[in-house]
Amino acid sequence: MGLPGSAVLSAAGGLGLFLLGMALMTEGLRSLAGNRLRQSLLRFTRSPWTGACSGALATALVQSSSATTVTTVGFVSAGVLSFQASLGIILGANVGSTGLGWLVALLGIRLNLEMLMLPLVLVGACLRLLGRGRQAQAGLALAGFALLFIGIGGLQEAMAGHGLLLDPSRFDAALPSGRLQLLLLGLLTTVITQSSGAGVATTLAAIAAGALSLPQACALVIGMDMGTTVTALIAAMGAGLAARRTAVAHVTFNLFTGLLAFTALPLYLLALGRWWPGVMARDPEFALTAFHTGFNVAGVLLVLPFSAPFAALIRRLVRPGPDRPVDELADVPPLDPAMAIAQATTALRQTFLALLEMLLRGLRRSPSAGGSATQQLTVLQADLDHLELYLDQINLQPHHRPGSACLLHLLHALDHLQRLHERCEEESDRLNTVATAEALAPDRDGLIRALEALIPQVRQGSWDGAASLADACAHQLHRRVDPFRDAVMVQVAAGELDVDRATVRLQAMRWLRRVSQHLQRICRHLEQGGSSGLPRPSV
Repeated sequence: MGLPGSAVLSAAGGLGLFLLGMALMTEGLRSLAGNRLRQSLLRFTRSPWTGACSGALATALVQSSSATTVTTVGFVSAGVLSFQASLGIILGANVGSTGLGWLVALLGIRLNLEMLMLPLVLVGACLRLLGRGRQAQAGLALAGFALLFIGIGGLQEAMAGHGLLLDPSRFDAALPSGRLQLLLLGLLTTVITQSSGAGVATTLAAIAAGALSLPQACALVIGMDMGTTVTALIAAMGAGLAARRTAVAHVTFNLFTGLLAFTALPLYLLALGRWWPGVMARDPEFALTAFHTGFNVAGVLLVLPFSAPFAALIRRLVRPGPDRPVDELADVPPLDPAMAIAQATTALRQTFLALLEMLLRGLRRSPSAGGSATQQLTVLQADLDHLELYLDQINLQPHHRPGSACLLHLLHALDHLQRLHERCEEESDRLNTVATAEALAPDRDGLIRALEALIPQVRQGSWDGAASLADACAHQLHRRVDPFRDAVMVQVAAGELDVDRATVRLQAMRWLRRVSQHLQRICRHLEQGGSSGLPRPSV
């Protein structure tokens, strides 16, 4: 039998309180953990096992596997964390997410703390409103913690004696088709609420109220666990290759554990019925939470020993796009210095080329290909960070003089490439002014012509020709700065131009000169690196 209207409203209110409580508790705990949590994630990822422990602990602390997963994807996207190091955290997050289920099963349902939690809401609210700093964050977490159990109480009360539209006649968990339907329903629930914890808590309340059978609840929880992958996929949209690989690894692992749990569910129920029949009758919420934790732990124990082959599988599934040699850079450079420098040179050339093409489109006011300019700049920033980490790990011995000179020139070129990227990020004011101001048309057109000639030279790796072109452009724009400034000042004095517009024009002219200088120095360093023995990049 389904829920009557008043019970539906009560259940909706209980779920809403639970979601609000979890959001407040997560925000408060995350703020309290702060940089310590982030530093711990980065510090304890030297092996897949320590990464898994860090991921489980971080998720248990903030009570949100999505928060851990999205943070990890962000670290990987920023180049702070390698794809290989992220695997352990992603796997461990699934285990840590089961902590909320134990909290609800052992305290929220068994002890029925709803009435005791009401005063805690007041205490937490007072701390949040009257406290400062960590006291305020602790109050937020405390109020959220209390609302969790108040919401659980509301759910239990609404579901008592009702079927929640999940009676065996609609979804027969004894049949594989029925279990599959329940799995898909659980997955959809998590996608809609963006919280597997809320789904698990609702399921625990329903099973304690007799609205669900244990087999039905187990099938639902499997789907809810699989639904958490959507958040990671959303976080990885538009990110670099490593971040996309991290998200796909999360999806692949959750699909594997879901399949494992779906296959093992009949065996689990059979074992309970044979050896622990009392658990199914008296403590179904305990049996459900044990199943949820068990299949996640089993998945981690099965995958972690094979983390290297698993990472190789993900790399094969998510391949780099065309003209993306930076994605082929390993987390650790090869031992051969010449090979490491050659790989870095090829990746740096391609990143430089992508930035030149973006700059040319901006000056021409052409639409960006392959997404917005902001999105492309974000990807390029991740590439530059990846290059920086890669070059930082190339340690040459003193007797490798040619290699040391090459590496030094690469580092200089990368530094100016970072600065050129910063200039491109100024698109909203400087670049727009350069691209539209008629007074800057001769200088803008000169830079456009230089870029049009420079791009083929960079694409071929002809640094001598590129350096000559960049030199000529930089000298021309440098000579133009003072006459342009004098002309603008004359217009201001004659009342033809106000001071604000004059300042914008002068800043735009200086922007043009800085861009040309970065182009000149990048090309010169790569040319000098070539004369020192820098390997010629593959075209």
